[in-house]
Amino acid sequence: MEQREKWATKIGLILAMAGNAIGLGNFVRFPTQVAGNGGGAFMVPYFLALFLLGIPVMWVEWVQGRYGGKYGHGTLGPTFYLMARESVKPRTALIFGLIGGALAFATTTLLNSYYLHLIGWSAAYSWFSITGAYFGKNTAEFFSQYLSNHGQVFLFWGITVVLLGIAVGQGVSKGIERWVKVMMPLLYIFAIILVIYVFALGSPLGDPNWSTLKGFEFIWSPNWTYLKEHLWGVMLAASGQIFFTLSLGMGIIQNYASYLGPKDDVALSGLATVSLNEFAEVVLGGSIAVPLAVAYAPKIVPADVLAKGSDAALHWISENFGLGFSYTSLPNIFVQMGSAGRLFGALWFLLLWFAGFTSAIAMYNYLTALLEEDLGIPRKTGTWVVFIMYFLLGIPVVYIDGYLDQVDAWISFQLALLALFDIIVGVWLFKPDNFWKELHEGALINVPEIYKWITVIIAPIFILLPLIGTFSDLVSKTLEWPARIAILAMLTIGAIETYYAIKKKYGEELEKNEVIIKV
Repeated sequence: MEQREKWATKIGLILAMAGNAIGLGNFVRFPTQVAGNGGGAFMVPYFLALFLLGIPVMWVEWVQGRYGGKYGHGTLGPTFYLMARESVKPRTALIFGLIGGALAFATTTLLNSYYLHLIGWSAAYSWFSITGAYFGKNTAEFFSQYLSNHGQVFLFWGITVVLLGIAVGQGVSKGIERWVKVMMPLLYIFAIILVIYVFALGSPLGDPNWSTLKGFEFIWSPNWTYLKEHLWGVMLAASGQIFFTLSLGMGIIQNYASYLGPKDDVALSGLATVSLNEFAEVVLGGSIAVPLAVAYAPKIVPADVLAKGSDAALHWISENFGLGFSYTSLPNIFVQMGSAGRLFGALWFLLLWFAGFTSAIAMYNYLTALLEEDLGIPRKTGTWVVFIMYFLLGIPVVYIDGYLDQVDAWISFQLALLALFDIIVGVWLFKPDNFWKELHEGALINVPEIYKWITVIIAPIFILLPLIGTFSDLVSKTLEWPARIAILAMLTIGAIETYYAIKKKYGEELEKNEVIIKV
């Protein structure tokens, strides 16, 4: 087999994998889900989903990646084909390869087409904070004016994507690994500084009813009555959050794991990735934005809601907290801090930028690897091909109202669908015993036997929760023609590319319908 680039250090691999998982969802989506689903009661099904869905599927994707890497593949289509051959003939295995390749290609193109713009917003607001651009202005109107200034939007998008292209173009060990070794420690440092500040802030407006402590109580105090009355909804939200926060069902964990050696550990490495992500999410992500929002509630909650009391105000925060909230309401808090708000506002938005950047770089590398390995396009050239692709796919995000939400609804469903196929192909068709053997090849820990059956039986059931939930959300939205065309085009191109890649290397197998190439 052809020699592929490898990670230079174990810490570089772990930081890259953690950076892939740690994104905007850790610092925005997680507190939103906790606040909107009964506070601390949310954490019970959250940790249940972590152990029964997150960790098993994470191990499956690490195993898939290393297995594909042994054959020189860093993309999902050929890897699915190779693993499916263990139970079915090559021509049938090709079908599973096409499904995996099409879904992974569509995810890494469509998701990043709008995710990169969200990261660009964070870059812009880092600058706006340090310069005080939104100080003394209506922050909601300021945000709308920024979005309507397309030149400015594409400027900060361009800065972000050019940096991504440079990092990916330098390769895995000399590019991605070096960048994440700087960015990930800085991300944690910025988050810890903000958490310490939030803890020390107390009641900044002088009213003990509105303090950061009340914010922590709001998030972490269990509400068992709420959990009992809304069990399905909370379980759905918790499993969906685990799904998003660990970047499952995208094909990018497999891509990074494909640069491992055949005897490199995946068991402990996968667990370390989960642990770093959960620290960033549960400990840090849950300790910044919502406590700040509660402490400054009288300055951001509408007066008519505030007049109804603290419960109504907290409910308003939970209903309105989200990505848009970060750019329309949270800046008010930084304004209230005075000159210190410029620093802490810049730290907050830089935190979001770093988190988004280290996730986007993984999707960028997936497409670059696809061009390099399947189509023979040199890596440096491929990075700029991907740049142009993201620019074109990002145009409707800026110019077509509703397009982002429609594509996001589809992607949410598609992620769960691909994760289900991870189990079908990487465990069921590959065979549970083979999966278990691969997981322990070179392993630095011995995974308890019970996890074999959790992966085979329980994890697929848990995947059905976000799959059903996101499908319900999808059918409630109307996918208009621009979104339909983009989705169908990316799925079709992904399937065609995958067919070409598999046929090119395994054409004789497909012709004879029997396995020939085996490592």
